[in-house]
Amino acid sequence: MKKIILINFIFLFLSAPLVYAQKEKIINLPNFDKRKIHFGYYLGVNNNSFNIKYWDQGGVDRPIDPGSPINPIPEGGHMFVDVNSKLGFNIGFVIDYKLHKNINLRFEPGLRSNTKELTFINVNFYDGYSGTTDNVREVSGTYLHMPLLVKFSTNRLNNIRPYVIGGIAYDYNFSSNEKNPDDNYDIEFRMTANNFMYEVGLGIDLYFDFFKFTPSIRGIFAMNNELILDDIHDYSDTGRPYSSPWTGPIEFLGTSGVFLNLTFE
Repeated sequence: MKKIILINFIFLFLSAPLVYAQKEKIINLPNFDKRKIHFGYYLGVNNNSFNIKYWDQGGVDRPIDPGSPINPIPEGGHMFVDVNSKLGFNIGFVIDYKLHKNINLRFEPGLRSNTKELTFINVNFYDGYSGTTDNVREVSGTYLHMPLLVKFSTNRLNNIRPYVIGGIAYDYNFSSNEKNPDDNYDIEFRMTANNFMYEVGLGIDLYFDFFKFTPSIRGIFAMNNELILDDIHDYSDTGRPYSSPWTGPIEFLGTSGVFLNLTFE
């Protein structure tokens, strides 16, 4: 259902400027883009999930353990973790600095909030090894999102101006539990607080009488591993590989998602 809504929105997003260009002939805010610096704010929604990679299935990086979740591989559409993400929101402000008539440097600090439900599909939940069947975690995240982006715009056509945008971002996760001494055995899912992302997207500037309105679609992808891996947390006394039925099979876990911003400048 979410995919159908997203496809319909993208269709409307791409077709709306054509209709707008046919109707609008008066040039609004003719001197807006001559400013060296200007400000704005944005509101939006996101659907952020996790990109998850697992330890080598062939036993190259780690020895095969017949009792580990690597052998056998769980059946079904998911390897070891099923991520069910829910819609979240974005809010923040914009500082735009003009580098060239078609190139702008943008700083867009703000807050992102999102909730994900993780279901761990692991045979060790059911073989008596872990001593638990508690295989669901709700991961709520509130992030300070601080992206530095470069915006490449086309020449203005009447009152529309398409663009592409991309750059890097620093995210601070207020809900990371990074310094929490408890772990999944205590029903606490731990992630790193300091993270780096890269962000890409496309959008359209629409010029009105008193402001510029900019809808944009963005993608965000983690550069670092957000999962805390060590020999203390989520680690049983047996010392066996993959001893944690929650995080044991995971080599990399990082944010991956899409969001819509509505910007007013």
